Amino acid sequence: MTIDRDLIEWARLFATEAHGKIDQRRKYTGEPYITHPEAVAAIVASVPHTHEIVAAAWLHDTVEDTGVTIDQVRREFGDVVAELVGWLTDVSKPSDGNRAARKAIDREHSGRAPADAKTVKLADLIDNSRTILQYDPGFARTYIREKRALLPLLREGDATLWARADSIVQQAVLALDIRPEGGKPR
Repeated sequence: MTIDRDLIEWARLFATEAHGKIDQRRKYTGEPYITHPEAVAAIVASVPHTHEIVAAAWLHDTVEDTGVTIDQVRREFGDVVAELVGWLTDVSKPSDGNRAARKAIDREHSGRAPADAKTVKLADLIDNSRTILQYDPGFARTYIREKRALLPLLREGDATLWARADSIVQQAVLALDIRPEGGKPR
């Protein structure tokens, strides 16, 4: 048990250092970026979980946003955590096309992920939705449309988090009067 607790603490320290090295900040608040992985890890820890899932929650943006590689994650945290982080890392590249095309590629990748990665993805959606809805209602319309398309692919994640994410998205759809392509409000 001590080893597992050490895994989570090491993931926290590793992610804090990785995001801190590039002075990454939250877009709307200017807070140190680590507040987001911290929130995601806390959300994951609020439902049944393993220590590897919580560690992956701390690390979920390190490969995508910092100079950390999956190989480094594997060396430091083992195969299970590295696999989860790999599933949580966007695979699209700018050369793949516009935002819609890139998000479709990333959505397909997320849809193939194992249930534990989907649980972290749901926690990420929950935390990001709060911030985006509060600080950027204009972009929130695009973001919520993307998350509404993603949610059905995350069903295998934790049921409690799926219900929370679905509720957030549905409330935002109503509040922002987001209409389906070519039509009436949902």
